[in-house]
Amino acid sequence: MSDKPAENRTAIALTIAGSDSGGGAGIQADLKAMSALGVYGASVITAITAQNTMAVTDVHEIPVVTIANQIDAVLDDLAVGAIKIGMLSSVDIIETVSGKLRDTTIPIVSDPVMVAKSGDRLLRDDALSALRDKLVPLTTVLTPNLPEAADLLGRDEATSADAMLDQAKALLALGPKSVLMKGGHADGEICVDLLVSQDGGVERFEAPRLDTKNTHGTGCTLSASIASGLAKGLDVSAAVEEAHAYLQGAIRAADTLTIGSGHGPVHHFHEVWK
Repeated sequence: MSDKPAENRTAIALTIAGSDSGGGAGIQADLKAMSALGVYGASVITAITAQNTMAVTDVHEIPVVTIANQIDAVLDDLAVGAIKIGMLSSVDIIETVSGKLRDTTIPIVSDPVMVAKSGDRLLRDDALSALRDKLVPLTTVLTPNLPEAADLLGRDEATSADAMLDQAKALLALGPKSVLMKGGHADGEICVDLLVSQDGGVERFEAPRLDTKNTHGTGCTLSASIASGLAKGLDVSAAVEEAHAYLQGAIRAADTLTIGSGHGPVHHFHEVWK
């Protein structure tokens, strides 16, 4: 670990997730978001996907011993301020990652990745309960979209703000410190996200729903951005606020990119280059 005084350390965040060969989601999106927000990004790769803007055509899971060794290598040397967890596709991988992080005091942002933007499934059917029981209780901020929240709870998808709040509270009962219910899959001109905490706090984040098909990697980007804020020392509320604003800018600029012929990525560096 670095022996520099805490106030002089570079903000570092770690992403534990799958690789997207198309560059729009997974660790590629995470590292881009972290860099754009002024945070040094380290990575642990859990799977390699053959993926583009149209489809996921192959998934190769990294051996769990290699995943464990990557985590050890990073945490033994780097002063990681926050961890983002994305694609963990199998029971063995979930148990390996959660076992390594069970005793950590580093804040964890968990994005329960289940399905790619293309509709291809990224979580094995038998791994859902392991995700819910092993990883969710370790989480500082859980960031499910509406279908993911419904799957974790075994319920129908929320269709109103009241139902979103009810499901967020049900997810809190599983053990995370806070839940950010993402409303991107809902209807309406305004997209609403709800941040609900164990202390009873409820915060509402709103933004106009933007008309673009280029939203590949939005969930990865948002969770990595929240982890970036936590790594910089922000509290959860401020980290979510910064991440929400950053993602909205990245979505607004998405159509300035010409990437692939399907669901293109958001523009992670919209404030740096056009």
